[in-house]
Amino acid sequence: MTFAEFKNIIETMFPEVSREQMEQFRKMEELYRDWNSKINVVSRKDIDELYRHHVLHSLCIASYLKTQMPDVYDRLRGEGPYQVAEPLKILDLGTGGGFPGIPLAVMFPAARFTLCDSIGKKIIVATEVAKGLELNNVETVNARAETLTTTFDYVVSRAVTSLENFMPWVKGKYKEGILYLKGGDLAEEIATAMGRFKMRKGSVHVWPISSWTDDPFFETKMVIYIER
Repeated sequence: MTFAEFKNIIETMFPEVSREQMEQFRKMEELYRDWNSKINVVSRKDIDELYRHHVLHSLCIASYLKTQMPDVYDRLRGEGPYQVAEPLKILDLGTGGGFPGIPLAVMFPAARFTLCDSIGKKIIVATEVAKGLELNNVETVNARAETLTTTFDYVVSRAVTSLENFMPWVKGKYKEGILYLKGGDLAEEIATAMGRFKMRKGSVHVWPISSWTDDPFFETKMVIYIER
């Protein structure tokens, strides 16, 4: 996917994105190519599909919020009655080189993002890309999840592990919910997590990304929303 193709999708799906935000999305490719040549955090195949495999995939969380939780979407963007609201705090756990946190930080300038990863070289890339994009709403942390002491409003993440492993990492660290990007047959994984952690019935929502785009890459991919 070229930037022109990505831009066309964003202009259609998110017409509220500003010219300045679109320019930040455009700059992502050159920044990631530059830093990936120094510190390899994205495979060669994936760097050539940065906009489809990483940026657009990250923004599927934004699409979920816009269509399923519009009040939260507007608050994250600082729109309407939320222009003077206290910024929502978002933790991107296991961010790697900055996904989904950096694309979401561009999309939601009114929110505060903490990008956390236990692998130092990945955090270096995320930090430098955020600086290159002049994202003032992003901070990066090289740490394990268990060591974090801040409580966030939401946690976002992209398939870092099974839900059974992930839930203990974020216990007590969020007030509203988790937005998790994952693929495959999730029924058994969700059922196991719900039983083990006594999650209430109806608190887990699975949204197929294919309801937003017919791109075959996203055919088996989902956004999982877990309410507090």
